[in-house]
Amino acid sequence: MRLFLLAPLLTAALLAAAPSHALAPACNAGVVFEDRDGDGRRDRGEPAIAGVLVSDGERIVRTGKEGRWSLPVEDGRTVFVIKPAGYAFPTGADGLPVFWRHVQAAPGPGLRYGGIPAAPVACHDFPLRRESRGKAPLQVLVLADPQPKTARDVDYYGRDIVAPLVAAAKGRRAADLGLTLGDIVDDDLALYPAMNRLTAQLRTPWLHAAGNHDLDFDAATDEDSLRSFRNTFGPDTFAWEEPQASFIVLDDVIYRPGQSPAYVGGLRESQFAFLEAYLATQERDRRIVIAAHIPFFDEPGRETFRRADRERLFALLAPFEKVLLLSGHGHVQRHHRHGPADGWSGATPLHEYNVGAACGGYWSGPADAQGIPDARMSDGTPNGYATARFDADGGYSLHWHVARGQGEALHLHAPKVLRQGAWPGVGVYANVYMGEADTRVEYRVAGGDWQPMTRVDEPDPALRRENLLDDASETLRGYDRLPEAEASTHLWRGRLPTNLPEGEHLVEVRAFDRWRGEVRSSVVYRLERVAP
Repeated sequence: MRLFLLAPLLTAALLAAAPSHALAPACNAGVVFEDRDGDGRRDRGEPAIAGVLVSDGERIVRTGKEGRWSLPVEDGRTVFVIKPAGYAFPTGADGLPVFWRHVQAAPGPGLRYGGIPAAPVACHDFPLRRESRGKAPLQVLVLADPQPKTARDVDYYGRDIVAPLVAAAKGRRAADLGLTLGDIVDDDLALYPAMNRLTAQLRTPWLHAAGNHDLDFDAATDEDSLRSFRNTFGPDTFAWEEPQASFIVLDDVIYRPGQSPAYVGGLRESQFAFLEAYLATQERDRRIVIAAHIPFFDEPGRETFRRADRERLFALLAPFEKVLLLSGHGHVQRHHRHGPADGWSGATPLHEYNVGAACGGYWSGPADAQGIPDARMSDGTPNGYATARFDADGGYSLHWHVARGQGEALHLHAPKVLRQGAWPGVGVYANVYMGEADTRVEYRVAGGDWQPMTRVDEPDPALRRENLLDDASETLRGYDRLPEAEASTHLWRGRLPTNLPEGEHLVEVRAFDRWRGEVRSSVVYRLERVAP
């Protein structure tokens, strides 16, 4: 009886000793407001914003006339605002836009790179500020697979990719928006802060998709495999709206602990719920851009993206007239036009741009005079980044930029010397970085008539030459060898004539880029007369 009487007193004492936040009920609600002075706090006179979408990655709610939003309290969620066109988010100390917060009251699974720490779940307001760019096209920087393994590789990323963009921007934003399509690092998630410090120098609102090398590999489930990624970059599945387009960033890496392969391309049920809810808010003639890491097409002979998930995604996208897919992962440069064989039933083929890697062939190959490795990819494309321009009418254009390059769009490979009168079986090769199956590529020799080149499914001979030099070298030519040359989807060949006069002859090549128009390059070969 005495213990029974003491129990209420003991409980009261424990409650009195508990921290104040333990007494407050968890709150997953708040207000979206116009932050007119940019201090991140709602001050007197700063109005609420109605009609803004707020989500936890599955459910979506819309703020009412007083700007209020409310979602269920569910541990492990990341809540975010879907940025409306004409507004911007404040920038955090890490240089990233501040548009999300975690709901994690209880400790999550213990992970090597920290995961998401537990914290009281209190009410939270989201600031937005008005931003108007008029009717100018939206300029977007697109990076895939920076993928540094070490601090040395982070330095390459800074000097090879970021520094030239910073110099070209001359103190302004490098672009209106930036996207990284996964594999921000190569398994060492401790490199995230260093990468963010460099990317922040571009002074551009930057969004990140997750890649298979951004996973917590000690997580027990797919749902927990991006906790450390989310702690740095926010939601793994979200949307972002600009006047010219709506961007949907998807985690399409399904982690499968203990299985082989350890991951496959696909989407979770919660992501489909988010997509269904969000796409229902969009006009059918709106430009929709899907950004993810793993390509939505399969590699030859194997299912690399779950077909059922692809067909389900494509069914959601089919009613929209203007859809573009952006992906990375392959460390090659490709365009894929989805049709019925892929489960696409839209009126026209669905364009997927599989963007080449910022790290190219994994920061490999011999270093140049600046100490930066060659880093070309297995299809012969030099490492670099892409830009995308989106117009007010939904039109778009794409452009590949060679890292520290001078705007080159292709490179040529030809022999230096041939015997005059030899059988004309030797060719000049043109690797056209943005080339597709229907790209028109022509060449002429010594000012003659333009002739069509033939697209070939062969390895780039310029990269093959580097492979052979690596084979023949008695010492390592770089920290790692360049990747083995594989068949390129954008390689053309033309035969070189040997019935011309002795001496040097100019070979000119022109390709007709879908967006840039005519692009050119040239090379010289020499004919030598040899006595029989």
